[in-house]
Amino acid sequence: MSGTTPPPGDPQDVPGGPGSEDGSTPGTDGSTRGTDGGIRRGAALMAGGTAVSRLLGFLRVAVLIAAIGATGQAADAFAVANKLPNVLFMLLAGGVLNAVLVPQVVRAYKRHDGQEYVDRLLSFGFALLAGVTVALTLAAPLLVSLYAESGNAAQQALATTFAYWCLPQMFFYGAYALLGQVLNARGSFGPYMWAPAVNNVVSIAGFGLFIVVFGDVSSADGWTAGQVALLGGSATLGVVCQALVLIPFLRRAGVRYRWRWGLRGSGLGRAGTVATWTFVGLTIGQLGYVIVSRVASAAPGAAGPAHTEVAGNAAYDTAFTLFMLPHSLVTVSLATALFTRLSAQAHDRDVAGVRTSLSSGLRVVGLFTLLAAAGLVVLAEPVVRLVLASQPQGSVDAVAGVLVAMALGLPAFGAWSMCQRVYYAYEDAKSMVPVQAAMAVVVVAGTLLGRALLPSTSWVAAAGLSMSVSYLLGTLLALRAVRRRLDGDVDGARVLRTHARATLAALAAAAVGVAVLLAVQTVGPDGVPGALVQCAAVGTVMVLVYLGGLRLLRVRELDQLVGPLLRRLRGRRRP
Repeated sequence: MSGTTPPPGDPQDVPGGPGSEDGSTPGTDGSTRGTDGGIRRGAALMAGGTAVSRLLGFLRVAVLIAAIGATGQAADAFAVANKLPNVLFMLLAGGVLNAVLVPQVVRAYKRHDGQEYVDRLLSFGFALLAGVTVALTLAAPLLVSLYAESGNAAQQALATTFAYWCLPQMFFYGAYALLGQVLNARGSFGPYMWAPAVNNVVSIAGFGLFIVVFGDVSSADGWTAGQVALLGGSATLGVVCQALVLIPFLRRAGVRYRWRWGLRGSGLGRAGTVATWTFVGLTIGQLGYVIVSRVASAAPGAAGPAHTEVAGNAAYDTAFTLFMLPHSLVTVSLATALFTRLSAQAHDRDVAGVRTSLSSGLRVVGLFTLLAAAGLVVLAEPVVRLVLASQPQGSVDAVAGVLVAMALGLPAFGAWSMCQRVYYAYEDAKSMVPVQAAMAVVVVAGTLLGRALLPSTSWVAAAGLSMSVSYLLGTLLALRAVRRRLDGDVDGARVLRTHARATLAALAAAAVGVAVLLAVQTVGPDGVPGALVQCAAVGTVMVLVYLGGLRLLRVRELDQLVGPLLRRLRGRRRP
């Protein structure tokens, strides 16, 4: 759904970054600079930061699971509390920043009074974040009741206590997004994508200390104030560090922020209109997520005491973390590197340029997400086993089922993300609201239908599958609307051909991958070593089969992606 929540500690899926179709990069004065490698370097730098953050994020998840489990009362209580600031940030601030900040900042720095405008925008953002964070922290019991339906008093009380510690993260997530987007607009892309690594390091240290001091605790009963403070405080301290680490880079990027209050005459009226419609759309999406969260929290209790390893909110979060990895490494990095270009083209009414940028983004993202989806479906169990190294097989199976349901929608999720950038580039959040409403209806209907027809052990997987369907519907509706804006043409035939050929290659890779997986499982080791061997062997074979299939089917985008890397490698080999 449009309001899907990113895992804690990861960069928000927000636009902003370098690049134009000819390889040059818009300068802050409206000029262009750089070469064809500019966008690739920007995307590679961001992807590198995201990759490190995600790897550390997996370690963070593994340590957290070792402390409180992947299923059970304590895990689900902490999952609800720690995702609240992410959900609320996406609803109240994150999406507004997506739609407003980058276009406004890029244009501001083209004016002589641009820094004053940015100062007012930042001051207003900090004040809004502070006020909303205080109010929502005080409302922690109400928020936990809204997002959780556990039926267990001890679990509900523990989640509320955790929420008091975790909800202040919202202010620092917001500060991180505000400062990071200003850095992106100034051409400094690395700090924003690398800062979450600091968050993960701090959290890992805190969770590790929890294990050393208190051991593993899976029940919601008997938690002391010290236990809650160490676990919840570690999560929040990581977010604080993630925001503060950006401050030194602002001066290096030439930003001299001063507190300036007052919106009159600042030109924020149009931005406020865009923000309002963005808020409406995200609210609709979050209504769907409330249903998902409540159904997930009710699933373990409905399964009864005989089933102790049932997917709930914690299992959902773990599966979502794995699902987001290819999206973060490729889709977010590429979309971020394309967004400033799209904003400039939209501002200049360059319809052909927007069409070309969207087509390029859809085709390149599709090549990665189709392979990633096939890989996650085939390797769901061994991948989850690597993350849940200390957990029983029942927990692994529960999370793997949710991951497969989510992974099926990964290509559509990538395409939907690219379509969103076009709406944001035109500052037209209003037209996106009907699409978000339709997606939310699919999520709610699918989740409730799964609850009514399926055993509780499959409720969260049904919610994940309904989200996958909603991404497909959202992409189709969005492309239809964008087509009208782009003079009736989104280069659809070319995009469809690329996706059709890549789908055939991905299906072939999946078929071969299943055969190799069965063979390795038969002769290879068990447990974590076996999962590592399976991922390495099957993953390598699937990539080779996929690349061979793309070459055989003459997918030209493969040459565009691999060509620069091969040329660079040849250059390094020369004496």
